[in-house]
Amino acid sequence: MTKKAALYGELFRSTFRLSAFTFGGGYVIVPLMRKRFVDQLHWIDEEEMLDLISVSQTSPGPIAVNASLMLGYRMAGVPGALITAFGTVLPPLLIISVISFFYQMFRSNYFVNAAMQGMQAGVAAVICGVVLDMGRSVLAGRNWLSGLILAGVFVAVYFYKVNVFWVILLCGAVGFFAGRGRRPKTGGKEEAE
Repeated sequence: MTKKAALYGELFRSTFRLSAFTFGGGYVIVPLMRKRFVDQLHWIDEEEMLDLISVSQTSPGPIAVNASLMLGYRMAGVPGALITAFGTVLPPLLIISVISFFYQMFRSNYFVNAAMQGMQAGVAAVICGVVLDMGRSVLAGRNWLSGLILAGVFVAVYFYKVNVFWVILLCGAVGFFAGRGRRPKTGGKEEAE
């Protein structure tokens, strides 16, 4: 029981910290999650992180909450999913509550507006870094089919304006059939207990 309590505490602290100090949307949290859960805690590997983010962005809702839910479930089942979701949602809830209380004062403040514009540039740089890192991981660590799919999806969506729904459906089918021969990995849930 002590081991589970320690795991629950670490899940909550990690997701709370990540969520509290992340500005700019869901994709900004991706490199921080990778650093914490892949590099520091070694709970998941790089490929699992890519899969987790892929599923998180196709699921309804914020990517940070979806990724936290899946990570929590992977590590500690339903209680872990609830703990990580709560840890991810609590900081923005508190911050937005405070900001909404002082909204008029923040909105007309020159320094706050200037800081927000500066954050937009930083967020753009972080998102570019995520795209480059994840793209490099996909192309380097996987077979040629993944690179071909990546290029095909880009061309279809950017140049031909294909609806993303059809792209997700097609890529899901390709992933299903391509992954049928692979053997599933053992989950971290069993390893953590």
